[in-house]
Amino acid sequence: MEFALRAIRNTIIPIFACLILLMLCGAVPANSEDKAYYHLVVLGDPHLPGKNINAKEHVIQDINSWPDVDMVIAVGDICEVTGSSEEYAAAKKFFGKLQAPFCAIVGNHDFIYEDVIGPNGKKKRSAPAIRDAKLNEFREIFGLPALYYSKKLAGYSLIFLSPEGSDHLTELSEQQLEWFRLELDKNKKIPTIVFFHAPLDGTLLNYKKSANTPNFITQPAGKIHEILMKNPQVFVWVSGHTHTPPTEESFASAINVYEHHITDIHNTDMKRETIWTNSLFLYPDKIIVKTYDHKKGAWLPKFERTILAPRL
Repeated sequence: MEFALRAIRNTIIPIFACLILLMLCGAVPANSEDKAYYHLVVLGDPHLPGKNINAKEHVIQDINSWPDVDMVIAVGDICEVTGSSEEYAAAKKFFGKLQAPFCAIVGNHDFIYEDVIGPNGKKKRSAPAIRDAKLNEFREIFGLPALYYSKKLAGYSLIFLSPEGSDHLTELSEQQLEWFRLELDKNKKIPTIVFFHAPLDGTLLNYKKSANTPNFITQPAGKIHEILMKNPQVFVWVSGHTHTPPTEESFASAINVYEHHITDIHNTDMKRETIWTNSLFLYPDKIIVKTYDHKKGAWLPKFERTILAPRL
């Protein structure tokens, strides 16, 4: 008996020692339950501090309670009205509570308006110098190297674009368009996801008067179309701006597919008592999109979608 126990001990201890060494070297996952995907949570139009701040805070608590989140992305309109310094301070404090890495892109409410609202309650577009100052403040607040940037994750290229132009609410500058072209040209063989404040043209039903109008689609629409048609690696476009909720028929439907191969994932705003968020689960060969109702505390299976990565 003693001989048998000694033999078992002499066998098991070296095995455990080897496993520990391999784990330290990274050859074996330290967590046996390591997931086969990367989890991105998308926040549409937070409009901070704004209405229903308690509901917004609850969203952050939910996300922090999910142990598998790799990144949180806000797709613009971080600020409630004009992108004032007070709104930016509130946004910095709000997102500072996130435990996962955070990425932000600009929306029209973050830079394009003057801080002083007119007597009729209407916002006025600001001068170029003011817009530039607000864009710089956005970049500094969120620690961004630039207003548009890219990341590689799980075999995918993630591209983050931000409106800068002045003719439309969600317009890319010529300089950014050229950067976008070059970035795609360098990564022809990598499946690509683009995050931008506005959706692509025609990816929603005309369910309200602003849908698919010039100020509520990505601009310049013609040049964006030309770039995308030359780059089939782009297969997902993630947007906000239109505040399209899951209760709208075209939130998740066939019309979301642009030119037969780019799926626009629409994200509603966070100004509501009921806030929904989309999660993108990145697998090597596909993306699974799931929608979460933060008021009910439940995933909504009817909106789950699988988008196959292109073979390049």
